[in-house]
Amino acid sequence: MAQITIRNLHKAFGGFVAVKDSSLVVEDGEFFCLLGPSGCGKTTTLRMIAGLELPTTGTIQLGADDVTYRRAAERDIAFVFQLFALYPHMNVRANIGFPLKCDGRPRAEIRSRVDEAARILRIAHLLDSPVSRLSSGDRQRVALGRAIIRKPKAFLMDEPLGALDAEFRHVMCGELRALHDRLNATTVYVTHDQLEAMSMADKIAVMNNGVVEQIAPPQEIYDRPASLFVADFVGSPPMNFVALNAALGRGDEVMMIDGERVRVPALRENPSPELVLGVRPEHVSFSDHSRIRGNVFGVEYLGTTQIVTVTTTRGPLKARLSSTVRLRAGENVGLTFRPDTLSLFDQESGRAIRTALHERDSGGLHG
Repeated sequence: MAQITIRNLHKAFGGFVAVKDSSLVVEDGEFFCLLGPSGCGKTTTLRMIAGLELPTTGTIQLGADDVTYRRAAERDIAFVFQLFALYPHMNVRANIGFPLKCDGRPRAEIRSRVDEAARILRIAHLLDSPVSRLSSGDRQRVALGRAIIRKPKAFLMDEPLGALDAEFRHVMCGELRALHDRLNATTVYVTHDQLEAMSMADKIAVMNNGVVEQIAPPQEIYDRPASLFVADFVGSPPMNFVALNAALGRGDEVMMIDGERVRVPALRENPSPELVLGVRPEHVSFSDHSRIRGNVFGVEYLGTTQIVTVTTTRGPLKARLSSTVRLRAGENVGLTFRPDTLSLFDQESGRAIRTALHERDSGGLHG
């Protein structure tokens, strides 16, 4: 396996820029996710790493080798597509062993390595079955087997679970991560599904409109979003946003919202006059004594928890509460925010100014 290093990668199709000067490093043995909505540039980035697209500018290194303009066949990379791309006239054994057959490997070696891949993927009992009779999950395992049999320097996966139903995707997420760990593989995985990325990745790059907005481990992406886009895209429900119209200066830790004193992350420099406060739904609670008030609009029951939507003068806010809390539509409630989890964003640029301090003493709203 090998480290993948991308520097100032840029890809334009005529007047359309798909990827804008992106830089990132995938460490040797790391499970790295490219996460973002459709059209954000994640698949184009993956295809450039694979050699299926050539960059307009920038460099791609695989280990110590500059592979920017090498053909895909010269990069020693295995690509797993969303659509399984299996050969329907071949059985499972022939599909998995096909890359080695193309390389002219001896039959005994091919058989041995096919058996090994099938054992790792738990499909040894299917080796003589036609692929046309397999379930979607087993076809995906065959596609993975064809990738791992080559023992490449890196695995590239473009939404490989997209064709599976939701329940089986959850199962395959665990299996893919376990496979990655067994092989000690370097893996770059593209998805628009935040749950896949958060559950599998060592590190995530969140992309938007061709730009890498943030690169960090899943917990940091969630707790310390670097931009309004990341805070809104990652999280279900996403982060609540409250536009602030009160002045806040360098070093200030308290501001007024609807007459309530709210402790916020202290700023190291004078901010833009237009700020946005961000708070995750699980860090919103109800208090009869708060002056930040609203009316319960709706409740989404989720078993042990419930998502409560409250309409306020500053727009709707969502709170994730225990399902034991009893509420009725139209009920007037007061809202409090955990100060150690609040984020502040510059509304104009969308970038975070200070975010999620995680102080040991969570405190609460200060009146």
